Amino acid sequence: MLRTFACKICVFCFICFQFGPEKMNKVVLVTGANSGIGLVLCERLLSQDSEGLQLCLACRNMRRAQAARAALLTLHPTAQVALLQLDTSSISSVISAAREVKLRYNRLDYLYLNAGIMPNPQFDVKAFFKGLFSSNIVTMFATGEGILTQKDDITSDGLQEVFATNLFGHFLLIRELEPVLCHTGRTSQLIWTSSSNAHRSAFNLEDVQHLRGTQPYSSSKYASDLLSLALNTHYNKQGLYSSVICPGFVMTSLTYGILPSFPAFLWTLLMPLFWLIRMFTNTFTLTPYNGAEALFWMFKQNPESLDPQVKYHSLTSGLGNNYTQPRKMDVDLETSEVFYEKLLQLESEVRKKLKEKQI
Repeated sequence: MLRTFACKICVFCFICFQFGPEKMNKVVLVTGANSGIGLVLCERLLSQDSEGLQLCLACRNMRRAQAARAALLTLHPTAQVALLQLDTSSISSVISAAREVKLRYNRLDYLYLNAGIMPNPQFDVKAFFKGLFSSNIVTMFATGEGILTQKDDITSDGLQEVFATNLFGHFLLIRELEPVLCHTGRTSQLIWTSSSNAHRSAFNLEDVQHLRGTQPYSSSKYASDLLSLALNTHYNKQGLYSSVICPGFVMTSLTYGILPSFPAFLWTLLMPLFWLIRMFTNTFTLTPYNGAEALFWMFKQNPESLDPQVKYHSLTSGLGNNYTQPRKMDVDLETSEVFYEKLLQLESEVRKKLKEKQI
């Protein structure tokens, strides 16, 4: 009896030695994974190592999520691909999803915070055609500067929808997943999909939800840059690291949504212009595959070696070669800390309201 028990212990120790944390399947969760760069990232990760990952697609629309999972499994039949229903604009959905994650996994190695919206854009046609023949053409296409404003909505929790979806829901998810993200002796990574449209001028510490502004998307993306910096301040000692990427100018449903009434053939006519522009600027990644370059690159990095004040950009050369380049963000520690405290306060308020609803 004792000999059998001792043998089992030896086998267990051998497995732990041979397949320690660094050799065990990595657990990766991607929000907004049913389309665009989120789905392409999942495919690229599985192409690198389809059997060494436990991949979880966290999506709002489960029908689309199931279609995405089926597509991934067609390409990688032996892959471990799970689905999770998550709507980052809903507090109850975030808490429910986090509870499910903690039941399924005892750790998370990578959390890609990719879900996002740009609602109801108002397009200035006159400014657009004027910009086509100006020196500002590259910036206009890359960021929407000068041609776009957005009208935000309110969620059922009483939050600004863009702020809740792009930032606060992810912040709450991180807070809820602390037990599986923070472990002594190993590191985990948070990777935010930001934007070149993340402008300090669009963000206001006295109006973090951008209630009174007309650029909620830009504000939310700048806020994610700030929050990433603050998360490193508060979590690095617990082995959790946060980084920010920019996918460049990518043609996705989010891009097409900018001009919902734009005839499809006009997009087709514009594509040669976009390819021409890419000969002069490497930020025009154009395809989701190219846009996911920095997200994929992050997967292969040691998080402790990354600069918390840098945004890692997906770039594509005129010849179509993809690479990642770090660029300093327009952020500072003091502002990030004040913003972090405001988010903690808001978290306390929404949890209190949610508790009152449940009574």
